[in-house]
Amino acid sequence: MFGRRTEGQPVPRKPAAAPAPAESRAKAPPAPPAPAAAAKSPQVKPVATPKPATAARTGDHRSENYYQIKTTIFNALIDTIDLTQLAQLDAESAREEIRDIVNEILSIKNVVMSISEQEALLQDICNDVLGYGPLEPLLARDDIADIMVNGCERTFIEVNGKVELTGIRFRDNSQLMNICQRIVSQVGRRVDESSPICDARLPDGSRVNVIVPPLSIDGPALTIRKFRRDKLTMADLVQYASISQEGAEVLGIIGKVRCNVLISGGTGSGKTTLLNCLTGFIDADERVITCEDAAELQLQQPHVVRLETRPPNLEGQGQVTMTELVRNCLRMRPERIIVGEVRGPEAFDLLQAMNTGHDGSMGTLHANSPREALSRLESMITMGGYQLPSKTIREMICGSIDVVIQAARLRDGSRRITHITEVLGTEGDVIITQDLFVYDMEGEDEAGKIIGKHKSTGIARPSFWDRARYYNQHHALAAALDRAQG
Repeated sequence: MFGRRTEGQPVPRKPAAAPAPAESRAKAPPAPPAPAAAAKSPQVKPVATPKPATAARTGDHRSENYYQIKTTIFNALIDTIDLTQLAQLDAESAREEIRDIVNEILSIKNVVMSISEQEALLQDICNDVLGYGPLEPLLARDDIADIMVNGCERTFIEVNGKVELTGIRFRDNSQLMNICQRIVSQVGRRVDESSPICDARLPDGSRVNVIVPPLSIDGPALTIRKFRRDKLTMADLVQYASISQEGAEVLGIIGKVRCNVLISGGTGSGKTTLLNCLTGFIDADERVITCEDAAELQLQQPHVVRLETRPPNLEGQGQVTMTELVRNCLRMRPERIIVGEVRGPEAFDLLQAMNTGHDGSMGTLHANSPREALSRLESMITMGGYQLPSKTIREMICGSIDVVIQAARLRDGSRRITHITEVLGTEGDVIITQDLFVYDMEGEDEAGKIIGKHKSTGIARPSFWDRARYYNQHHALAAALDRAQG
């Protein structure tokens, strides 16, 4: 057995803290009920790896006594174990060693717990040492879209578009801060008082944002935009009623015929998910280069180069911005350039790339409508310091962007593609657009769910018709538009 162990009891920080609460809990009930409680305990089957989702769904409302015992046992474990040797073991072996030592500490301290509570304690402590602590049960669930930690006491999740409070809590803000540092250090970044804001990602691509004191008043604030294990496809969006079958076919053709696409939407509207779905129509022989602040796109093509921005180091040097990445892409012989999110001067370089032979490029930005998305592009270019007339910028936008797809999260929590809009050109100083599909809301049902459907605007030949005919997709495009009109 590895680790530092004394002959007797491990050196705890408060030796009497754990036994007293446990004994008081065991002896507090009267004599008759006590055997009944004990009789129920053996019926609980011990599980080697309990399902964390159950605890998360029930809110994980554990007693204050449980957390006191957990803190004492954890402190005794840290005083006993040799972390250097632990780091040399694989995850499964390290987990077994920790379980053995915790069981020994429980025996030495004579802690009275039911089998289910002991298994939960073992699992929690293993997560604290090897994983992301109390976040592990939430990360194991596939129905959670966002995890929002507001200090050590309050953790919220988003399920089915609705935000709800969980019973998940951390020992203190120090534990939460350690977990934040563990997450960001995996991608070579740091978060502390001198660098209190950080964007990072989990190994599965889930997006992470951390902001810590002194900017966050009530302790570290951790936000995780969680990705599903199974990548969504356009067929899944049809099943979830995010788009109609005919609209999905048109989007598939837009991806195949290499239209330049801008995906617009608000926070949490599903822009990145939709972008992932559109990339599924890229041919396997195309060279695709992605540029992101935190790499989260999940392209399945064999020829993909993933680029990621870099924040400045402690001396304020070494920063690599999105603008530099997009400019460097042009020297890498790309066939398509995909920008995870356009939010600054890189908009100018992306438009130039779209307008100089890199057809089929895509990007996302925050806006509430297709027209607002085009206005935001113009604003980003202007704020980048480019001294160009407004008319010239608008003509560049029209010559670069073919289609704007608007995604929205409705008030009932559902996500819908509300517009598929073409960019036609300019008339004077105004950009002319036309909608191919719109989502028409018709009301709501008794449960508060919005009722609506996607409707075609009756356009028989969109402006990218010649491009569709060049790629031999015009027959499929005509058929999809005809069915939508019917």
